[in-house]
Amino acid sequence: MSDIKQHLDKLTQELNRGTLTIGVLSQLSKPQYGYSLVTKLNGEGIHVEPGTLYPLLRRLEKQGLLESTWNTDEARPRKYYMLSKRGAEVFELLWQEWEEMVDSLNHLIGLEKGGDSDGNHR
Repeated sequence: MSDIKQHLDKLTQELNRGTLTIGVLSQLSKPQYGYSLVTKLNGEGIHVEPGTLYPLLRRLEKQGLLESTWNTDEARPRKYYMLSKRGAEVFELLWQEWEEMVDSLNHLIGLEKGGDSDGNHR
């Protein structure tokens, strides 16, 4: 693997770590169990391993952003996660931060690539 590819992989991993939380929170307005969430995120192009997702879910629950319940009606018990009231509020604020950050980065990149102050290319 080339040095550039290794560097890109590390930076991409850092970027993914920072955006996974918002992706997870965005999907939990309705209860979901871990594997269904892995499947949903992967289906939407957000690659996540169960070994990454489950610790994140536990951490978000510990922070009070998620609530969980066990469903034992099926052959295999499943733990379902859902946004708490606090989690929904935090998600909305995080989403606003994300949109502002994307707008700012698009503006900066547009200027760097020869755009004017409105992001239009010359």
